[in-house]
Amino acid sequence: MTSISVPKVPRAFIWRRIHSLAGLWFVLFLVEHLLTNSQAALWLGDNGKGFVNMVNALHNLPYLQIIEIGLLGFPILLHIVLGVKYLFTSKSNIVKSDGSKPYLPRARNYAYTFQRITSWILLFGVILHVARFRFIEYPETLRSGAETYYAVKVSVDKGLYSVADRLKVTLFDQAALQKLEENWIQPLKKETLGSNEIIAVTPDFGTATLLTVRDTFKYPLYIGLYTVFVMAACFHACNGFWTFLISWGWVLKMAAQRAWVSVSVALMLIMLFLGLAAIWGTYWMNLRV
Repeated sequence: MTSISVPKVPRAFIWRRIHSLAGLWFVLFLVEHLLTNSQAALWLGDNGKGFVNMVNALHNLPYLQIIEIGLLGFPILLHIVLGVKYLFTSKSNIVKSDGSKPYLPRARNYAYTFQRITSWILLFGVILHVARFRFIEYPETLRSGAETYYAVKVSVDKGLYSVADRLKVTLFDQAALQKLEENWIQPLKKETLGSNEIIAVTPDFGTATLLTVRDTFKYPLYIGLYTVFVMAACFHACNGFWTFLISWGWVLKMAAQRAWVSVSVALMLIMLFLGLAAIWGTYWMNLRV
């Protein structure tokens, strides 16, 4: 009896599909993230209430650290590691040469090249973004008996006090901190504040995070950097979403592929609007005064 040999699936093929699947997870996370952040800016007059509610809901999820590591950190890190590997083996073919290299200035070839360029932007952007908002500027937790408070360091501006009053946030400068004797406030006394810095304390994690976002997006430098970051992320995510549909066999016919290009572009524009609204509107439109 003749045995039938089953061809093995190449390992490179499997890793490419895993990379693509992890990229889809990044797309889903990015959509949620931009939806949340945009609510700090788009609902004018509500003081970022939608943002605060969504952040609080996420912060109060059970087993949050496991979710962050297992469902966010690991898939995105896997996509980044595999992506860096592919970055060093990919070659652009949209630049004219002496004929020794292919030259194909077509739309999909440009998209392929831009996907690699945005990969580098995202590599450094994600690292810096996570470092800033998840570690450096992450609200400090303070406990007083059964009560929990959250503290963040922000810089003083003309509208800060009126915004803090509407958000029911207490502000402490260095002198005010030293006068307090409560045990829960003692860790804040170790903070070194600059001449233009102040500590904001609130019983609400979402509100503390909102103040950090507000404080970031009042500086033109951060606005510029995050504008580039968000534009790169939206293009990378939506172009990656289109290639995911192709590589996983969901869309095969040329007519369907062209139709899904339009869907991907529409999705990118919506995400861009949400992301840029958060960057340009959180401070300058909604929470300046």
